[in-house]
Amino acid sequence: MSQTRHVPVMLQRCLDLLAPALQDTAHPEPVVVDCTLGLGGHSEALLASFPTARLIALDRDKEALRLSGERLAPYGDRATLVHAVYDELPEVLERLGVPKVQGILFDLGVSSMQLDEADRGFAYAQDAPLDMRMDQSTGVSAAEVLNTYPPGELVRILRAYGEEKQAKRIVSAVVREREKEPFSNSARLVELIRDALPQAAKRTGGNPAKRTFQALRIEVNGELSVLEQAIPAAVGSLAVGGRIAVLAYHSLEDRLVKQVFAAGAANTAPPGLPVVPERYQPRLKLLTRGAELPTEEEVAENRRAAPARLRGAQRIREEER
Repeated sequence: MSQTRHVPVMLQRCLDLLAPALQDTAHPEPVVVDCTLGLGGHSEALLASFPTARLIALDRDKEALRLSGERLAPYGDRATLVHAVYDELPEVLERLGVPKVQGILFDLGVSSMQLDEADRGFAYAQDAPLDMRMDQSTGVSAAEVLNTYPPGELVRILRAYGEEKQAKRIVSAVVREREKEPFSNSARLVELIRDALPQAAKRTGGNPAKRTFQALRIEVNGELSVLEQAIPAAVGSLAVGGRIAVLAYHSLEDRLVKQVFAAGAANTAPPGLPVVPERYQPRLKLLTRGAELPTEEEVAENRRAAPARLRGAQRIREEER
């Protein structure tokens, strides 16, 4: 597995967003959390760019932790790697005795390693077992979802998580085919989707299987429900002055991040108060105007950056108890 293939998305912009919090003299040993370690590209850059920082990095994928552990070994005890899903951040910090942190980064994309290792079944471009679990030691695989979920539930998943307009057609074909033989490999599913879609739907938006694979991946890993817990928990873990940067790759994730940040940046006072009491004041300041996109140059160098949307926020006051 060559790590040179792994190009971290919007790396410099992420570092720039987090820098003021990680170079604040009030915190001589800042703690930064990489909630989505992957192959460690962002983590390595954080350790190299901020020499006084301590890194805590989470990943649910044991293979990613092993490979990143090798990559980050030169940084010694400045890096603490933890096998956990990112909504477990508060428990991880409590276990490590870290009350608040100065920086948090989420890169919500599927890691290059998971896409490139054929036997993981994330990619629709090559035939592989339909697994898609980020932590292969637990949970149901994509094949089990396809083979056992009721048709109505499959339609809901494809519509909600893949924004797939042709969900009913695809699910009808899946149900018909799974009765003949259960699904086990990705190529058969890709072929079925191609056959099920009307010609017009095949002409737009890249590989016609893309939306279905995204939907299955989100369902298998509980990604949106995890994210719904994780972003507010991360904001709650930031010290005042601390900063959070989140890279999302599809509109469902980005919308969730936008909602949490917007709620944190809003004044929650009842209308008409002449003076807004402290407890109603915003807790966050937005650091990006809307979502920032990668540059054309970056997309040319790294096609996986194309759908990325970056949002940043700064903690400006404590929660009122």
